[in-house]
Amino acid sequence: MRNFYLDFSTKIYFGKKQIKKLGKAIKPFGDKILIVTGKGSVKKYGIFDDVIKELKKDNIEWSEYSGITPNPRLKEVMKGIEIAKKGDVDLILAVGGGSVIDASKSIAFGKYVSGDLWEYFVEDKNVEKALPVGTVLTVAATGSEMDGNSVITNEEKKQKFSIHSEKIKPKFSILDPTYTFTVPPKQTAYGISDIFSHLLEQYFSPTTTDWWIPDRIAEGVLKTLIYWGKVAYRDGYNYFARANIMWASTMALNGITATGKITDWATHKMEHELSAYYDIPHGEGLAILQPYWMEYVLDSETQERFAIYGRNVWDIKGLSDEETAIRSIKKTREFFNSLDLPSKLKEVGINGKYIEEMAGNLEERLGKIGGLKKLSKKDVENIYRMAL
Repeated sequence: MRNFYLDFSTKIYFGKKQIKKLGKAIKPFGDKILIVTGKGSVKKYGIFDDVIKELKKDNIEWSEYSGITPNPRLKEVMKGIEIAKKGDVDLILAVGGGSVIDASKSIAFGKYVSGDLWEYFVEDKNVEKALPVGTVLTVAATGSEMDGNSVITNEEKKQKFSIHSEKIKPKFSILDPTYTFTVPPKQTAYGISDIFSHLLEQYFSPTTTDWWIPDRIAEGVLKTLIYWGKVAYRDGYNYFARANIMWASTMALNGITATGKITDWATHKMEHELSAYYDIPHGEGLAILQPYWMEYVLDSETQERFAIYGRNVWDIKGLSDEETAIRSIKKTREFFNSLDLPSKLKEVGINGKYIEEMAGNLEERLGKIGGLKKLSKKDVENIYRMAL
């Protein structure tokens, strides 16, 4: 295991009616905020009204920037930065899912950037200063409500990059599972796939199998997703299903399951290329690619890790390590299929046209990718082709 540093600086208000804590959460940072939202669902379902009611109660001045899209665009962030600068706000309040939160984080530090904002993503530059960010989460998926990551797409350059900084980690997040009741089944499935993949990216590690704690926690969250994910997909108004999925989202990417470990993230990097080129939902792309990555990296060196996964997550008993590993991958694909997620890129209209170009982009920027097994450009091309 490796030494590690962990910072739980985000305050979490979890459960029904926790929106009533909004004013209390904002006040330490000021009384003038910019609310960032998506395409309108938070207004359609009354969540925005709940937010405004609490702001008025505590005499907090607000302005709004709406229209953030899935796979948030650089141009949307730049527009938000202009609004934040003109409004001289004290805090950015993201009301929405991961895309809204990621855009808000980039607006928060972008306010203080005088040069080319995109350079920060290309080079993963150090963020020196940012406005505080708070969130009211409405979609369980990305874990952005408790991490310091922001993923943005540059449409013109067909690039989807991320930036990482403690400075953009939310100061607080309000997690009311009832705010996810109206998320459609398809988007619910995308979110579950994203959460599941976050956990696997940290679980499949070359770190010693004697370092138990992060893996046993990850296995528990994975089993939670397997059980409650199907319930949430079929019955969006089941509070316990939504609550379990929402907390799984946060737990999957708040740092706990990565403590002391070398992590992988090859599948996420490959999917970011896909969605930069094709603008497919992130969770959909991950559901397709993850099992093919698993098949590709399974060998005599990684077999034990996959066997542990099969026995502890999927309860596969009485088989050899090799048989357990193979079956665990099959079980993973079957789980995604049970949520009506696709198994092939062709199912979402993607052919092999840009495979070499996407793999080349990854190699040029990052060299070999992955932590469990290092993947070259040729390896990435092979996985993309397996997924066709």
